[in-house]
Amino acid sequence: MKVVFIGDIVGSIGRDMVFTYISRLKRKYQADVVIANGENAASGRGITKAIFDDLLRSGVDVVTMGNHTWDQKEIYDFIDDTDYLIRPANFSDEAPGKGMTTITKNGVTLSVINLHGRTFLPPHSDPFEKAEQLIEEAAKTSPLIFVDFHAEATSEKIALGWHLDGKASVVVGTHTHVQTADDRILPKGTAYLTDAGMTGPYDEILGMKKEDVIYRFKTNLPVRFEVPKKGRGQLNGLFVEIDDQTGKAISMQRIMINEDHVFES
Repeated sequence: MKVVFIGDIVGSIGRDMVFTYISRLKRKYQADVVIANGENAASGRGITKAIFDDLLRSGVDVVTMGNHTWDQKEIYDFIDDTDYLIRPANFSDEAPGKGMTTITKNGVTLSVINLHGRTFLPPHSDPFEKAEQLIEEAAKTSPLIFVDFHAEATSEKIALGWHLDGKASVVVGTHTHVQTADDRILPKGTAYLTDAGMTGPYDEILGMKKEDVIYRFKTNLPVRFEVPKKGRGQLNGLFVEIDDQTGKAISMQRIMINEDHVFES
């Protein structure tokens, strides 16, 4: 199975980048499944039903979330009605939605798991323990398992990657919005990347207007960060090919599209 993962979609610029490139990405990589992190899709804060539906229509198969899951209150009205929007599995058991789903393409089933880090972020249940529980459950159906670990600390992401080596097919980090260059297939067959990067404004700071962020650093005064609606875009992500029988990663490639890294079909 061939999987394309799209890093944190930020605002309308990020959504437009997905709509522009998703068909081309699917053709280039012959992708069976497209997964995207959508927790910043609605102006940087959560996701709406309309945006979720647009992503599915564009060709995204599964949308994962993160620390901004509940920012758009309407998510409570629809997250339980779809199999293809998942929030971090180590949120409270009382939270709506679920943290794992499965998708089958061409007779091959892939489980997708979303987890939330605890370092420098609001505390949740242990993602390591939750990962083990869900992987044990998923493995009963298929050895192909994809994990989106939405976490702040590089060390926590790397630790989970090693912890799940040979158990998950892919462990990819999200949240920090800057693509790392440490993509590798770990010794027991797990494709790992600390952060896939973001899909959104190219000329701003982590997707927010740079003037606001610079002002905050210079003055230490409170300021509301805003996502611009116009400007150059970027799309960051990851391609992974997984062995259908063993669930081990065969190959992987970081995806970076912007005006300095032109997409090549």
